[in-house]
Amino acid sequence: MPWRRSLLFLVLCTATVSAADWPQWLGPNRDCSSPEIVVPWKAPLKVLWHKPVGDGHSSPVVAAGKVFLHTKVADKDKEEISAYDAKTGELLWHTAYDRPSFFSVFGVGPQATPAVADGRVYTYGVTGILGCFDAADGKERWRIDALKELKAKNLFFGAACSPLVDDGKVYVAVGGGGASVVAFKTDDGEVAWKNLDAPASYSSPILFGKDKDRQLLFLTGAGLASLNPANGKVFWQFPVKDEANENSATPVHTGDTLLASTVNFGGVALKLETTEGKPAATKAWKNPDLTCYFSTPVAVGSEQIYMVTGQFGLLAATSTLRCVETKTGRELWKKEKVGKYHAALLRTGDDKLLMLDDFGNLTLLDPDPKEYKELSRSKVCGATWAHPALSDGRVYLRDDKELICVEVSAK
Repeated sequence: MPWRRSLLFLVLCTATVSAADWPQWLGPNRDCSSPEIVVPWKAPLKVLWHKPVGDGHSSPVVAAGKVFLHTKVADKDKEEISAYDAKTGELLWHTAYDRPSFFSVFGVGPQATPAVADGRVYTYGVTGILGCFDAADGKERWRIDALKELKAKNLFFGAACSPLVDDGKVYVAVGGGGASVVAFKTDDGEVAWKNLDAPASYSSPILFGKDKDRQLLFLTGAGLASLNPANGKVFWQFPVKDEANENSATPVHTGDTLLASTVNFGGVALKLETTEGKPAATKAWKNPDLTCYFSTPVAVGSEQIYMVTGQFGLLAATSTLRCVETKTGRELWKKEKVGKYHAALLRTGDDKLLMLDDFGNLTLLDPDPKEYKELSRSKVCGATWAHPALSDGRVYLRDDKELICVEVSAK
């Protein structure tokens, strides 16, 4: 019947244009990318809603029509995970829990970004408390003090590893002896496996590869470590030691290349290989000028990587956007003063770049290996170190005081 054909057409169209979630640190693929396309704008971007929030540098995530944010409760040694309606900003629920006292000159709230998977939200607080909550209503499933249980010391600026959820496990860098990296069971928080003696870092893990070549990759306080995600056995390691103990940026996997960078060590690329039937890696190049602080680089295509690097002194700090040749590490161009300490990069579905700098400016760029090309720019928030989330034609971001939803023209 005609009405049935129309209904089928409507269902197919709805499925085709359904928005992609941004359910974890760096997006659905954990690589700073979204399938959505953002059209250049001419007028200032419209703020759809904004809500006051507690302290923290944790980034918002979006899943199943909700925005989740992990923050500190004001004037209390507590943290809370909150859920908001993605369209209206209405607070749907919030769940708080106690934590040990913590102080840092750069903020006392959570830094790690939550992960949403299979109807649950996983959080890792600034004092190392790992928690699991129902995404529907915030009910706490389980919670453990990972640093206390595994006898690990907290970092100077606090725990910052954004949890990675896969195959019934939550992967986190803890930093204890024999428990540098740990896999916790999603069902109850029990340890599935633990390994390595390296100190923790502020960096977050990634997963890549298939079947027996699937690798779980951490940038610990000592360097890169590739492990079997099923049992934690080490495939290979490569030393990356930052003089200030601030390994922070998430490693980047693109093709057969793996890139890591720190603020003092510089950038290093490894060529991913297979040796004796197992994953392996060898150094491809090193460039001491590619000094990422905590901005994660973004690959665009197979030939270029875009990086926000930093130069920091006692009296001044500045960040520079660089276009780098993937295979050689050669700088193709640079744009100075894109931020103070930080600017976050996000690749859209048509290989444009959204950049949110720490002054609160959102910029749309057309990546070009020859020169810097700016398409649009708007002031959207106050000072921020959090990464934006792009979902359903909206950019979700947070600054020092608010969670903000900004409308962008998407297609």
